[in-house]
Amino acid sequence: MLNRSLSLKLLSAVILFAAWEIAGRIPVSFAFPTFLESMDALIRMTRDGTIFEAYAETLQPLVVGVAISAVLGIGIGLWVGLNSFFDWLFSPIFIVMQAAPLAALIPLLVLAYGIGLTSKVLVVCIMAMPVIVLNTSSAVRNTPESIKEMGKSFLASDTSIMLKIIIPAASPVIFAGLRLGVSAGFIGAILAELKITPTGVGDIITYSRSIADYPSMYAAIFSIILLAVLFLNLLERLETVLFKGNQRGYVSD
Repeated sequence: MLNRSLSLKLLSAVILFAAWEIAGRIPVSFAFPTFLESMDALIRMTRDGTIFEAYAETLQPLVVGVAISAVLGIGIGLWVGLNSFFDWLFSPIFIVMQAAPLAALIPLLVLAYGIGLTSKVLVVCIMAMPVIVLNTSSAVRNTPESIKEMGKSFLASDTSIMLKIIIPAASPVIFAGLRLGVSAGFIGAILAELKITPTGVGDIITYSRSIADYPSMYAAIFSIILLAVLFLNLLERLETVLFKGNQRGYVSD
């Protein structure tokens, strides 16, 4: 099954890259390079170290923002999911954060916190945290009552029920929310670099566009997507290791 899944992923990637190459050769736009041209630019930036210098800047707000969002998001999500009053009080806040147009909020963050690391971390958190909180609270809230009652019938404490029943049962949805949050965090990190200060990978994208070096621009965008995919697959493997044997999904009440 694993080999089949991997084969299908590789096949979809080949189809996508082939379509990219064909679209670049037609071309659909003078500003749309072929896949091979973009990969050549990526290899060139890798060899001269440009891409590594860029990621040294980009990964700072990304890692800090995603770490804060994951820890606080899962913690707040558990808290909200276990208490109906806090659910009523805090869930609308995160729903509004998720729906708010971030591009319109960035000038306010810059005005309040400047153009440094703090503003960029906040952009990542605003993008990532609502998804994690809402998925975690929903997963905890929808844990089947039957398995919680079973724990109580064996005189398990509230802490044991939460750690040994609720969290393992809710783990598939929690990790799904974590993966979505990480994806949103990557978007937030690049958006911050494009809208606040042109640093890191955002600087490569902005500069390459300004001089019409479109292969380098698309190569930088591709590298972000590739890194996000690798990180999401790492999270999926981590979930498999942590909750090995746990049913992926809820059983019916």
